[in-house]
Amino acid sequence: MSDTTTSVTLADIEKAREALDGVIHHTTLDKSNTFSTLTGSEIYLKLENLQKTGSFKIRGAYNKIKSLTPEEKNHGVIAASAGNHAQGVAYGASAAGIKATIVMPEIAPLAKITATRGYGAEVVLAGGVYDEAYSKALELQAETGQTFIHAFNDTAVIAGQGTIGLEILQDLEDVDAIVAPIGGGGMIAGIAVAVKELAPHVKVYGVQAQGAPAMYMSKKAHAIKTTRDAETFADGIAVKIPGDMTFALVDKYVDDIVVIDDEAIASTILMLLERAKLMVEGAGATSLAAILHDKIPAKGKIVSVISGGNVDVNFISRIIERGLVKAGRRVRLQTVVVDRPGSLQRLLAIIARLQANVLYVSHDRVERHVPLGQAVVEIGLETRDVLHTEHIMASLRHEQYKVEII
Repeated sequence: MSDTTTSVTLADIEKAREALDGVIHHTTLDKSNTFSTLTGSEIYLKLENLQKTGSFKIRGAYNKIKSLTPEEKNHGVIAASAGNHAQGVAYGASAAGIKATIVMPEIAPLAKITATRGYGAEVVLAGGVYDEAYSKALELQAETGQTFIHAFNDTAVIAGQGTIGLEILQDLEDVDAIVAPIGGGGMIAGIAVAVKELAPHVKVYGVQAQGAPAMYMSKKAHAIKTTRDAETFADGIAVKIPGDMTFALVDKYVDDIVVIDDEAIASTILMLLERAKLMVEGAGATSLAAILHDKIPAKGKIVSVISGGNVDVNFISRIIERGLVKAGRRVRLQTVVVDRPGSLQRLLAIIARLQANVLYVSHDRVERHVPLGQAVVEIGLETRDVLHTEHIMASLRHEQYKVEII
C-alpha cells in the first residue's frame, strides 16, 4: 500500500523507532480476561498510560526534537498542548538541554501543568481549549523565534506515534483490529500508516468524544471540518479542527471513526480502575469505551490503545462518585417520617437490615412543604448495585414509607 504522496511513510516510522530506542518504554500489550468476557472478543490493552511522562505523546515529541537542526535547538522550542504533549516536549527538551515554552489551556488538569513544569518547561496558560492555546503559542513563537513543535500535524511527530503500531504488530502478529482515540489525529495516523503498510488486513478504528467530533465529521465528508466547540471532559482529545496532514492519512488509511459520549467514557475509567487496577484519563479510556459499548464492528483479537494516564486526582474522585451513582451503587433517598423519638431509628434499622451502608442523613422538621408533626429525611446510601437499590425501595414501601430517589 505504499504511496509516495503521503507525508509519512513506513520508513519514517521505522527510523523513529531507532531514534526512540532506549528512550521510551516498549509498553505492555496486556490481554484482559475481564473485558474479553464482557465483549466476546479477545481484548488487549496497549498500556501507553504506563509510558514515560504518562502518555504516548513522548514518542512524537522526542522524535521531533531529535530531528531538529542545531540552529533550531538554539532557538529553543515552543508547543501548545492540553497536557500530554506538553510533558513529552518538556521531557525531550530537557534531555536535549534546550529551553521549552508550553502554552496550555487554562482548564488543563493541575497534574499535567505541575508535571510539565517539573520537567523544566515554562508554562503559559491561555484559552479554554487546545485550539485557543495553539493560537497563543503561534503569537509567542512569532515574537521569540522559538521552534514550534506541533502536537499532531507534523511528520516527525506522526512518525513517532506510529511506533505504537509497530510494537502492536510485533507483540500480536494475528491481531484483527486496533482501536485508538482521536483528538488531532497524530497517533491514529501514525498507527494506521504502520499497520496498513505491514498488515493491510488489520482494521484500524478511531474513536472521538461525542462533544468533539471534528475528525469523525471530516472522515465522513472526506474534507476537513471544524466544530464550533470541543465539549468533553476528555481534555486530551478536545480539538476543534484536525490537522491537514493527519486528516489526509486518516482519510486514506483508517477504516472508520465512531463517537462515544462522556458518560460511557466515565464509566470505562471506573471499570479500568476497579477491574484492571489502571489509572486512565478520559482520552485514554475512549477506545475501550467504544469497544465495550458495541461501537466497533470487529470481533477476534482487538487492541485498545490506552493512550494516557495523566489525570487529576480530584477529577478521578468525581468520576468515581458519578460512576457509582450511575451504576446504582450510590443513591439518595427521600421520605417522610413522623416527628417523634424513635422514628428515624426505626427507618435506619430497616436500612441496616437490608445491608446498605448509610453515608449521611438529613432530618428536617421545618421544611415548609412538610406537615406539622412530620419530618423529611434524606439519606445517602452505598449499595451493591441497581437490583439492591430496587430491593431497598420495595422493602421500604412495603413498610409504608413513601420513598423516592432524588
